[in-house]
Order: sequence, then structure tokens, then C-alpha cells
Amino acid sequence: MTIRLEVVPFVIAVALLFGMLAVIMLWKGIPGQRVIGLCGIPALVCIAYLVYFFRDPERIIPLGDDLIVAAADGTVAAITDIHEGKYLHADCVRISIFLSLFDVHVNRSPISGHSTFLGYFPGKRLFTFQEKSSDVNQHNKILIVNQQTQCLVCQIVGPVCRRVVYWLDHDRGVAVAKGERIGMMKFGSRLDMYFPKADVDVLVKQGDSVRAGETIVASVRKINPETRRALQE
Repeated sequence: MTIRLEVVPFVIAVALLFGMLAVIMLWKGIPGQRVIGLCGIPALVCIAYLVYFFRDPERIIPLGDDLIVAAADGTVAAITDIHEGKYLHADCVRISIFLSLFDVHVNRSPISGHSTFLGYFPGKRLFTFQEKSSDVNQHNKILIVNQQTQCLVCQIVGPVCRRVVYWLDHDRGVAVAKGERIGMMKFGSRLDMYFPKADVDVLVKQGDSVRAGETIVASVRKINPETRRALQE
């Protein structure tokens, strides 16, 4: 299993922190065996968790252009009908995925298409299991478009998560394949996917566990372009 190199600064920080504590304890005359118990073991546990958190397993991407996959690991927190008037300009369905501290945090593209980074938007740091966190929390926005449909992806920051990252080019749109790695959410958060309601049939329900790039969350409806445009108007 691959481990993301982003783990290195965190491992170094933990090692330095506990190393400094160990030196201080030894300087104050605390026995070495006790120092190992107070500093060495907690440091190893923290480092082991960090390596686990930054894991990046391979995934089997479902075939079929009409199949839409989860963009994040986690639990489907909500499926909401909502009008998105700024980027998709349509009545949409929003699939919200909540990530725990034990989920894989690498994000993948839910569809193939042209991916554009729309920007980082400042806001609050509410707990991401709250519904309103989708609207008011700090987040990245990414728009992915193909000939069949489009998807607005929001990587949402929570009170524990300190950073959301989009790995692809920030200055221009790029082609992405379904299931391709596009970013990461560090230390627990929420990811929302918006789809035009006229384009898709949702195949998951609230409470379902999903895996990024692998779990099918929706399918594109078999309708002609004229009908799709009429439904979106």
C-alpha cells in the first residue's frame, strides 16, 4: 500500500516534540526507562497513526461512462435536493460524505471530464456532520464537466481538519479520468458532490459506507441532450 509523502513533515514534528520532551526529562533526572514509557511509546503510536492516516490504497474503478463513483471514503451523511445557481445553474442533488479520522482521506474524481479548480473559500469551522457546514465552512470548489453531466466537488474543512488540498493545476483546467486522485483532506472532514438533478439517478442512501473511486453512488440517465436541457431550464 502506498503512503503519501505528505506524512513526512508530521512525522518529523512528532519526533522532534517527543525528542525534546525526552531530553528535558533526562536532564531533570527522570530514569531512562520511565522516559521511554512517557515519550517513546506515545511517539511510536502517533507516528503509526500518521502513517495509517496517510495511506493511499489502490482502487478498482468501475467501468462504464454512465457510472459515477464516490469522491471520498466515508459515510453518506445526507442526500439533499438543492438549487446551485453559481456554477451548475440547475436544480441539483447534493451527496454529502462524512470522513472520520480512520477513513482514507485521498479524494478521487467521481467522473471523467475536464476538471477546473474554482478556488479556496474562507468560512467557519463547524463540525462537518452539521448540515449547514456545507454552506458556511471553509472549502475548496472543483468543477468537473463532461458531455453527459457535470459535478461540483466541495472539499470542506472541519474543526479538526486544518487543510484541504487539490493536487491538479490551479491555474488551468485539466483532463481527469474517473477515479483519478485529485486531492486530499487532512484529518477528518466532509466532501459534497453536486450533480444536476435532471442528469443522474442516485444509487446510495444516507448511512451507506462508500470508498473513493470504487463505490458507485449514481448513474447518468439515458436521456437525449434536448430533453436534458429542457429539464434543466
